[in-house]
Amino acid sequence: MQKNRSAPTAKGRVTLKTIAEATGLSLSTVSLSLRGGTTLKQETRDKVAAAAKALGYVPDRAGVRLRTGKTNVLALVLDGAEDSIDFARQMIQGIGQALQGTPYHLNVTPEFDRHSPDTIRYILENRAADGVIITHTGPRDPRVQMMVDADFPFVSHGRTEFFTPHPYHDFHAENFAAMAVERLSGKGCRRLLLVIGDDSTTNYQNIVTAFHKAAARNGIEARLLERTAGLTPAEMRAKGIELSRSADRPDGVICDSEMRALALLGGLMEAGVGIGEDVHLIYKQTSGILPTIFPRLDSVREDILGAGIELTRLLRLRIDGAPIEDLQTLAEPQPQWRSGD
Repeated sequence: MQKNRSAPTAKGRVTLKTIAEATGLSLSTVSLSLRGGTTLKQETRDKVAAAAKALGYVPDRAGVRLRTGKTNVLALVLDGAEDSIDFARQMIQGIGQALQGTPYHLNVTPEFDRHSPDTIRYILENRAADGVIITHTGPRDPRVQMMVDADFPFVSHGRTEFFTPHPYHDFHAENFAAMAVERLSGKGCRRLLLVIGDDSTTNYQNIVTAFHKAAARNGIEARLLERTAGLTPAEMRAKGIELSRSADRPDGVICDSEMRALALLGGLMEAGVGIGEDVHLIYKQTSGILPTIFPRLDSVREDILGAGIELTRLLRLRIDGAPIEDLQTLAEPQPQWRSGD
């Protein structure tokens, strides 16, 4: 009778040898495939992955670490004070999708003290991960400096001002600001207000600079509503009411987050301002919530799920030794013009 090659050995846990016997492949091929070896044919990798799953193979992570010095862990240090709707879920989902079929798994650490190096220091001192993804970078972010100094693999969701290059993936915020200004200018707006949050990030500087430049090109008055990151939704709503009553009320508003846009809209509408008539508003979209509530409101979309996938791709390449200069990418804004021309 022919031996059932898909069954595990009679005793002991499932090992690489078990998978090799079940697939008819060599031990070295199975080992390389489970380590994510890109030199193998996709058919071979799929065959090994399917056998490992069917047999219930669980890597001995302690053994892997002893043999290779690797943890097979990627760490996401996620900004805990994030106020963009659905950011964390989509970021984690994107990273999770990119890790499917690889030997890596993800650890997520929320960080509530923005740009604090404490979490990164722990990871470095304890070698708790093979690589790190950080979000919401500052111009001179100490977390970036710490990992650059340690020559530790990482990628940032956001750019910095360091002279030494490092891997990053970022939303092209400059184009977002310029695109929004041009759109509002085309609608006849002459008094623009940029509603923007934390001024400690590089993203803030990029948006503000591009906003002023685009407004100047179009001969438009431009001003900022700053330091809104710490405001509650109720306080942001009150800002909307206050704006509606000001003598120099803007006729065009650009908002850098859905959360702020939603609260601000509530205040403007409560005060009787006609959205799309008295005031035009464009916001950076990170979920499908506002388009459902305000289906005719213009937005510019940032693909957070896609960012998670791209950050993971860049980090794995960095771990494998790819040149840093090849690991710096920008995601272009996706205009969602809904209100007609």
